[in-house]
Amino acid sequence: MKHWMIAAAVSAALFGCSAVKSELDSAAPAAVTLVETVEHQAGQANIPYKKYRLANGLTVILHQDNSDPLVHVDVTYHVGSAREFAGRSGFAHLFEHMMFQGSQNVADEQHFKVITEAGGTLNGTTNTDRTNYFETVPSNQLEKMLWLESDRMGFFLPALTSEKFEVQRETVKNERAQRIDNRPYGRLNERFSQALYPAGHPYSWPVIGWPEDLERATLADVKHFFQRWYGPNNATLTIGGDFDEAQTLAWVEKYFGEIPAGPEVKADEKVPVTLDKTRYISMEDKVHLPLIYMGYPTVYAGHKDEAALDLLANIIGGGKTSLFYKNMVEQGVAVQAAVSHPCQELACQFTLYALANPAQGGELAKLEEKIAQSVAEFESRGVTDEDLQKVKVQFEADTIYGMQSVKGKVSTLAANQTFYGNPDQVTNDLARYASVTKEDVMRVFNTYIKDKPMVVMSVVPEGQTQLVAKPDNFIAPSPQVAEHAVDVEIDAEQIVSSFDRSVMPKAGDAPVVKVPKLWRSKLENGIEVVGTKSDETPTVELVVYLDGGHRLEPVEQSGLAYLTAAMLNESTTKRNSVELANALEMLGSSIHFSANASQSSVQLSSLTANLPQTLSILEEQLFSPAFNEQDFNRVKQQHLQFLQQRSSDANYLARTEYGKLLYGDNVHFGIGASGSIESVSKLTLDDVRAFYQLQYRAGNAKVVAVSDLTQQQVTSKLGALASWQGEATELAPVNPIKTAKTGAIYLYDKPDAPQSVISIGRLALPFDATGEYFKADLMNYPLGGAFNSRINLNLREDKGYTYGARSYFYGVAEVGTFTAGASVRADVTGDAVKEFIAEINQFKAQGMTDKELSFMRSSISQGHALEYETPYQKAGFLRRIQRYQLADDYTAEQQRIIESVTKQELNALADKWLNIDDMVILVVGDKATVKQQLEQLGYPVKMLN
Repeated sequence: MKHWMIAAAVSAALFGCSAVKSELDSAAPAAVTLVETVEHQAGQANIPYKKYRLANGLTVILHQDNSDPLVHVDVTYHVGSAREFAGRSGFAHLFEHMMFQGSQNVADEQHFKVITEAGGTLNGTTNTDRTNYFETVPSNQLEKMLWLESDRMGFFLPALTSEKFEVQRETVKNERAQRIDNRPYGRLNERFSQALYPAGHPYSWPVIGWPEDLERATLADVKHFFQRWYGPNNATLTIGGDFDEAQTLAWVEKYFGEIPAGPEVKADEKVPVTLDKTRYISMEDKVHLPLIYMGYPTVYAGHKDEAALDLLANIIGGGKTSLFYKNMVEQGVAVQAAVSHPCQELACQFTLYALANPAQGGELAKLEEKIAQSVAEFESRGVTDEDLQKVKVQFEADTIYGMQSVKGKVSTLAANQTFYGNPDQVTNDLARYASVTKEDVMRVFNTYIKDKPMVVMSVVPEGQTQLVAKPDNFIAPSPQVAEHAVDVEIDAEQIVSSFDRSVMPKAGDAPVVKVPKLWRSKLENGIEVVGTKSDETPTVELVVYLDGGHRLEPVEQSGLAYLTAAMLNESTTKRNSVELANALEMLGSSIHFSANASQSSVQLSSLTANLPQTLSILEEQLFSPAFNEQDFNRVKQQHLQFLQQRSSDANYLARTEYGKLLYGDNVHFGIGASGSIESVSKLTLDDVRAFYQLQYRAGNAKVVAVSDLTQQQVTSKLGALASWQGEATELAPVNPIKTAKTGAIYLYDKPDAPQSVISIGRLALPFDATGEYFKADLMNYPLGGAFNSRINLNLREDKGYTYGARSYFYGVAEVGTFTAGASVRADVTGDAVKEFIAEINQFKAQGMTDKELSFMRSSISQGHALEYETPYQKAGFLRRIQRYQLADDYTAEQQRIIESVTKQELNALADKWLNIDDMVILVVGDKATVKQQLEQLGYPVKMLN
């Protein structure tokens, strides 16, 4: 089912109006006007807030949440790629990067440094219609965040230089290479949009921009774009979390109030998109699975028909209960198929896609016929009462789950204000979605889908054009080239600040971190349960972990644990997989079995009110799997096709080859938990049944629970798990580990790859929470563990080689590794490897500086305030304690180590673990481009394929 762009409807019984107050709030400074107050209403899934406006047009939204000592700050500018001009694309996304590069009173790279040192996280995102910048920090850091955000809003241009512009232009080009050019199906969306939207339409070019446009852009272009769109009157500042309202408003007025408004911003016209005929386009790509992607233009976000179109998409192709799944995936002609109705501010698309199963020919013409048959079946089938009820329950669940974090609530408020002028849009959506009728769904089907022209795109493996649905009958016009006469810049008023903005505000007193209070219990059969109570949402997160997973299967049967878990998501002896999926959707619940390197697990998410029914379904899936031949053949075939498909992904190839180099290919840890095509091909249904008997025993199991229920309430509902039987299965010891010879560069050839994936590393330490592994992680932090680490600043910010570079220690109970890596431009692969080696060698020889030690201590210590906010985070914390038998207060010991560990001790660890001569060096890239570069480094280059 679609994850709604904004929180949507709950069942009709929860309807009610929010209380809106218009009177001036005494907490607001004189220059800040209160617009409205929306309070939470019992039984309604709305988000309480207060909305203010400054004289310069800045909208300010405050949401109080005192459950954790943190704040989330979001500044959303109502500008995305849709407000660019044809021929000058990519500017909004470029600014997402540029505005992290310092401003008049914030030094280069200081934005990341300040927030990371404060223990916070930060990022920015751009889409077609808005750009947002956000950070989550301990609550004592709020004033500092407002200083940072206001300085880049009002004082960005004085610090903008040609050098910064050129570096970020390279970074964006690297991002495009990594996310689009070097990824299977990466160019699908931009090619499709060119065919769906007319030339010059603001959605006809990609958000990241055309490379040619970025190359032609000038510094004057960039300045003009900023002056036009980044004023306070085109922005919304949203703050959520634990803060003092009066103090926060005073800070907002101080830092933002004197920034002058920018040019007037008017809403863009929403012109309906129409097609004259069905347009067929195709593309060859480095893929294994042929893909058909179809789309109809429909309405726009917030349109009266949007909700009915969403429901229509769900019925036709929204998961296991849909017609698409029944007609294509179940029958094995497609390994994946779905329908959705993504909406943007100016336009929506009704999209249908299917990934063909090459084992059944892979012809996309046959899939197009199947899609047409499914649409026709919907027309004759119509809409059922169950369809309507299911979507309302799903909306309720999605809305509540979306409120589990301050960030989720703040993002919702900010988006609703930006696009609708109403942070409380949730209330409107309650009525809008719940009022959809069967007649509405059929009406929108007839209006926008039935017999209407569409775009049909085929993506086929290179050299297999015979698989396309139909020959191309449409050629998209070439992107327009803008004339680059010098723009007349908008006069920007020079701000004379009323205070010294160059002085960074000091943080307040450090907040008290609220570590979850644990409870422990044992079921009658001895299964350990660790839990904590979380009152923020009426939800339950329950995870059953079983020791084993990939470690429990024979090496030659790698992928068996993965396949067995996949089969447990299928039919039981009582119901088939579609019936089970329908039952869960009607409850707003999910149950998912999975397996990884060292464990199998089942994750259950449920609204508290529906927990008994959800647990009943879990009992059925866990204890009564059907393990029928039809499900097995389909699941196995899907997995084999995805393994084949992943072999065209450079990052997957790098992970796979790197594991073999470190551990060898006869050791569990040298082979991925998903297995190989060779190993999975040999697996049988009897193998699955046998592994189920070994793995899914009570003796292997432990349980983690996070909910708004008490310990007694939770354990009293686990009766089915309490009757589970079976002794623990003994795990074989880890085999002797053989690593590849060091002193060489291993090259895996991926022809024509625009980027190379570099992995440099060695076997290192198994996980421990307070010993050498933990201290080694602290040591690595300034080398490659933070955004402003040495490695990332060198390769990304200084050299422009990559979108991001890092290093890290990773360990489980038995083994561990140290890895440094990045995806880099193919033409600088050799130079990038050289820089990695230089950084590692220098850090080994000289260690960290006093400033880096201080930065690490501050960043990691204060970051603890952010670690336990959501039920998912709490569950991870509990599982770590449970799995490694840690003390409940082990984080206090970690904090003691952070504060007391010496630079000499950490530098000794650098000297011990960062010897480049002990490391393997792997490059996955285009041999023709990179081999000679690598040979110039003085290492022998050994080919792996």
